[in-house]
Amino acid sequence: MSRYIAGTEHIPCVGTARAMPAVIAHRGAADDAPENTLAAFRLAWQQGVDGIEGDFHLTRDGEIVCIHDADTRRTAGRAGKVADATLAELRQLDVGCWKGEPWRGARIPTLGEVLATVPAGKRVFIEIKCGPEILPALIAALAGAGMQPGQAIVMSFDARVIGEAKRLLPQLKALWLTEFKAGPETGVRPTATEILQTLEKSGADGVGCRAHPAVDPPFMRTLRAARKEVHLWTVDDVPTAKRYLQLGADSLTSNRAGWLKQQLCSEPGAPGLPNQAPKRASGHTR
Repeated sequence: MSRYIAGTEHIPCVGTARAMPAVIAHRGAADDAPENTLAAFRLAWQQGVDGIEGDFHLTRDGEIVCIHDADTRRTAGRAGKVADATLAELRQLDVGCWKGEPWRGARIPTLGEVLATVPAGKRVFIEIKCGPEILPALIAALAGAGMQPGQAIVMSFDARVIGEAKRLLPQLKALWLTEFKAGPETGVRPTATEILQTLEKSGADGVGCRAHPAVDPPFMRTLRAARKEVHLWTVDDVPTAKRYLQLGADSLTSNRAGWLKQQLCSEPGAPGLPNQAPKRASGHTR
């Protein structure tokens, strides 16, 4: 079974003695509301998730904002690099109307605003989308939010960012993110051993990786033997979630986190939620 360190215990299913991985809302309730907005995060909390995940960039004037892409075109309909804009300029953009008229007027939130939505006992996964230059502002934001130990988890595909985060704040939990790639000669890479080497070099507490067949019992044993955590994304269907529940994953990140948690908490044979038939496999990337 999974190992849990302070502040990261499993959340039991209500009314059962069964524990399950924490279910984390990918960019908030991204299936129902515009991703990475306060509306999406608040809706995720209403849906009963264990934590939220968001993506963060640094603006030209040193503010941390929550948006996935380095450019605003996809969610705001207007091209522009986040790093070249000020917070005031970014605040003028509507990042909700692309999702539908009810969301018109949604704005890009700051990290501080996102942290303010996090209830006691819940967690926020902060994916850093730029370089280590964001860390001083991130540390200040976390201190200002009064987060409890274990509530905030930093993640990045850049092992340098993770290493610097652990150097500046050793007590801050940090995860290295990675994809899997397969080649006819190399097989699936990185291997569990290669992942572990990066985790140990950077000081990361664990790995966040895409749900993939490579994450199997031997994979889990390798990481667990080194006391490293394993977090998986993006899991939007029950069979996949159950597979990783059996393997003892520490968390599952989902675009449908509230729905998925309810399904996993349902007694065997219980009917699914109304009007919530399984959807397509997620096309989201991190």
